[in-house]
Amino acid sequence: MTVLPDDGLELAGEFPDVPHEQWQRLVAGVLRKSGKDVEGAAAEEALSTALEDGLRTRPLYTAHDSAPEPGLPGFAPFVRGGRAEGNTVGGWDVRQRHTVADRDAVLGDLENGVTSLWLTVGDGGIAVPDLGRVLDGVYLDLAPVVLDAGRDADPAARELLRVYEERGVSRDAARGNLGADPLGHEARTGERCDTAPAVELARLCAGEYPGLRALTVDALPYHEAGGSAAQELGCSLATGVAYLRELAGAGLDVDQACAQLEFRYAATADQFLTIAKLRAARRLWARVAEVCGAPRAGAQLQHVVTSPVMMTRRDPWVNMLRSTIATLAAGAGGADAVTVLPFDHALGLPDAFARRIARNTSTILIEESHLARVIDPAGGSWYVERLTDELARAGWEFFQWIERVGGQAAALRSGHLGQDLANTWEARTGKLAKRREPITGVSEFPHLNEKPVVREPAPAPRSGGLPRVRRDEAYEALRARSDAHLAATGSRPRIFLAALGPAAAHTARLTFASNLFQAGGIEPVTDGTFEESGATEAVLCSSDALYAEQAEAAVRELKAAGARRVFLAGRPGEYPGVDAYVFAGCDAVAVLSATLDRMGVVS
Repeated sequence: MTVLPDDGLELAGEFPDVPHEQWQRLVAGVLRKSGKDVEGAAAEEALSTALEDGLRTRPLYTAHDSAPEPGLPGFAPFVRGGRAEGNTVGGWDVRQRHTVADRDAVLGDLENGVTSLWLTVGDGGIAVPDLGRVLDGVYLDLAPVVLDAGRDADPAARELLRVYEERGVSRDAARGNLGADPLGHEARTGERCDTAPAVELARLCAGEYPGLRALTVDALPYHEAGGSAAQELGCSLATGVAYLRELAGAGLDVDQACAQLEFRYAATADQFLTIAKLRAARRLWARVAEVCGAPRAGAQLQHVVTSPVMMTRRDPWVNMLRSTIATLAAGAGGADAVTVLPFDHALGLPDAFARRIARNTSTILIEESHLARVIDPAGGSWYVERLTDELARAGWEFFQWIERVGGQAAALRSGHLGQDLANTWEARTGKLAKRREPITGVSEFPHLNEKPVVREPAPAPRSGGLPRVRRDEAYEALRARSDAHLAATGSRPRIFLAALGPAAAHTARLTFASNLFQAGGIEPVTDGTFEESGATEAVLCSSDALYAEQAEAAVRELKAAGARRVFLAGRPGEYPGVDAYVFAGCDAVAVLSATLDRMGVVS
């Protein structure tokens, strides 16, 4: 992807070529010092990172890592963007979500950087008759409105169109999406919806409202059920194809049908995977349009939402950092519209400060970091191009599986899709439990004495279909047990950390053990003696050398003082009297849950 300047100057020309094998030998030498005796490709593989969907991130990418030509922005296969100008004119559409009829909050957002509204209407949101009141004072010819109304999609859409007529907004000036998504609603609730009203809305928009789209292809239900990036892509393709079939059956041509769809994806704090997913999604939809005979209609309109799955309830301030990375990835990945969920999203209704931070996240990236001034800034990276290609292939494979079982509706109703998503989440849950996928402020560096952030309850989300999962759920359950114990007894469960030797010998493992047990709501005690600590269990913390000399005697001393169980912080070994070991990669959730059980902390 690297293009030489016109004068032919090659910056690396003064340096000798280094064969890949030489780099592998250097890697093997470093690994050998850490105890891994591997050579050649095995040395490189040792530094690779396994991703979901069978993908792997390698430590080094070169010009030999080929990927299909991504094309140019605004041209098929649209990998580099659906529009030739990208978001360079004014940045992406900053779209704020609202679930309650709070007109002041809506106007406050629009007056301070938000450019479009995403309104949850009907169950779990704004009542359909209140739509006009919520939009009172909104310049509807300037601010696009996107609806999410579930089973109430038709009455909500009709009410919005009535408001347009009432406010004198011409049909040519109306912008946004009526948000009909029958399959997305079924995924959320398990309730089948007739597609006929959605088709009629599409016919109406195609004929009379050129700036309105009628349908949303929402992939969030599959992401929130624990699905991988490829599964999210496959489900979105299968849903989009199902809608194309319905619209074509109602008389719309492929170009008209494609113009009625907007796709919604999640952005996570894994920035490169998010960038690759959005690029792959455009490539895959372009392929669908090409096969349907309308290659120019394959420019996918993307609405990207920061992931609800990654949002934590404990130490929610860290969510600002996660959302910033996710928003950067969405913008760099070419999203047309971005919704930043407020940092307190998992706690209830966001307050004014949280909404302000959410909208300013996009504003800073657009106006101060100038992220939108470069089209597809990650394009040309050998890593990103290769990851885009691999993810596109995995997503297409999952899409083909859905089509083989009868399409998106059949996959949902048979339970096969739900089981596939559950299997993916189960594997990820294991990584979370072992802290292979760390959660800052929850499984890593928790703060037991933090003041809880309290918010008004949010409307209950639609449920009954696919589950909604969160990364923090296992640790949240442990912390809730500790909180209940604190409320009932006045103190948290405690564990004594017994440090052996000087600080240089014990600090690393003392810190490790302290973080580990605080993740389960267990207060570590390091001062005084075991008898003074009020604990019933203890952890030995030191170096392997000192363990060999002092561990056995220390265990005897602790148990003589009343310790019912003694852990050792380090890899399992032959230390008499030690009951269990805690180490990097151990099942932290299992260890913490069992410890709380023994301490009498009820679940």
